[in-house]
Amino acid sequence: MVKLGPCLGALLLGCAPFLPAQAQPQPSPGQSRMTPPAPAATPQAQAPRRDEFFWLGEINKASAVINTEQGLLDRALAPRIAAGLQRVLQAGDQPGGRRPTLVITFEPLLIEAAGVEATLLHAGRSSQDMLSTVRAAMLRDALLALSDQLRRTTGAMLALAERHRETAVPNYTNGVAAQPNSYGHYLLGHIAGLQRDAERLQQAYARLDRSPMGTTVLNGTSWPLDRERMARALGFPAVVDNAYDAAQIAAAEIPAELGAVTTGMALHAGAFIEDVMTQYAQPRPWILLQEGGGNTYVSSAMPQKRNPGLLNDTRGQASNVIALGFGRVLQAHNIPPGMNDAKSVRDNTALLAAATRMLESWERVLGALVLSPERALEELNSDWTASQEIADLLMRQHGLPFRVGHHFASAIVDHAKAQDIRPSDFPYAEAQRIYAETLRHEMGTADGRLPMSEAAFRAALDPAAILRNRATSGGPQPAEMTRMLAAAREDLAAQQRWTEERRGRIDAALAALDGAFRKLLAQAN
Repeated sequence: MVKLGPCLGALLLGCAPFLPAQAQPQPSPGQSRMTPPAPAATPQAQAPRRDEFFWLGEINKASAVINTEQGLLDRALAPRIAAGLQRVLQAGDQPGGRRPTLVITFEPLLIEAAGVEATLLHAGRSSQDMLSTVRAAMLRDALLALSDQLRRTTGAMLALAERHRETAVPNYTNGVAAQPNSYGHYLLGHIAGLQRDAERLQQAYARLDRSPMGTTVLNGTSWPLDRERMARALGFPAVVDNAYDAAQIAAAEIPAELGAVTTGMALHAGAFIEDVMTQYAQPRPWILLQEGGGNTYVSSAMPQKRNPGLLNDTRGQASNVIALGFGRVLQAHNIPPGMNDAKSVRDNTALLAAATRMLESWERVLGALVLSPERALEELNSDWTASQEIADLLMRQHGLPFRVGHHFASAIVDHAKAQDIRPSDFPYAEAQRIYAETLRHEMGTADGRLPMSEAAFRAALDPAAILRNRATSGGPQPAEMTRMLAAAREDLAAQQRWTEERRGRIDAALAALDGAFRKLLAQAN
């Protein structure tokens, strides 16, 4: 049997290899000028040390408070148990303190600190519902961090779109220059994709943001637990309704959904990066990365080369996200309900952290792009990307069937390329001759006269005029650009409100729980 190396095995299983700081991969010699990527945004960045130990502590605090109030925990014992729990949590917060990640390794510390009576907290609980809740809480934090970065990356793209709302550039289909467009309009198209990513993220969050606590193993408990109160104490707006679903179905399904959400983001990032990379193959690109600041590096052998390291890194990160996302599906596939294969909080938060790093890198790309409007216009005017406008204008203003106008414009392009004539230099008399021949061949017209004046013919080939004169809703014309830019700004503001509201609800719930727990602690003194 072929053995997989740790990195390849981790990739295929959808889990990122976790290396100690001193063992992290170093850039190759050719990349020595690259600045290292920014550290990933993690749940700890917004709520320090919100790891498994933290959430096991919160669950135990909530059990102590709620079960005492409900009479499920002896009021005479509760303060002593709470004091023992507090000692465990304080010890874990010390440098080098023990921070167990499992119920079965947390509980011995609690017994040591408060006596075996501390296990009375375990009324109606199981590792199944407790760890499902821990995982949901940690993924919830990581998903909010990802939402923040998605908004920042989209905001950077929107700022670039506003600066280039009227900058004419070539757009491409099938890998070939197709039509003129404004770079701002092009970016708004990408922003529309990122907005859908935000929608999918929020929808996934709503399904994740439900408390499994109180479902025990798979069918509940004989203890009359207040599941809704427990959910609110931990910052969840609702409970997972079906006790079997909580740890057996949803816990394996949600990681696969997060894989799909992040894969969509990675596909958008990869497509954008590849579009920019295409220009790097050109001798005179119209868009590049600004040199310096870790954006590019000099080839070790060829002095003229400035390799786009930041683009390569971002594309590689997108590929990593897709690999990790597929890994979530592979680990959840063909297993009985409830198995732990896809539940690993380490693997699932690694996926979200990788997606956050990718978006951070993409944001850097957007801030480093240097666009030459003059070179872009030169490329437009050196090719015939405006030729469709001739056929459109002849049909719209003169009633010529589109296919006839299309054949006329195509014949112009064939002649121009054979003679190496640029659009701005194409002889009007030659256009008249080709038009007459086209009508004779297509429509049997003996004396077909080109109804466009020379001025109208020249104007039809002007990329800037084409952009101004578009009439379709959602096009690059000034009025539509103003509308779409404003809508994108509003959407970004709504995304920020969404994230802040959910983060605020969690923080407020935990603060309220701490207050109630302190009152219980006070009774032990």
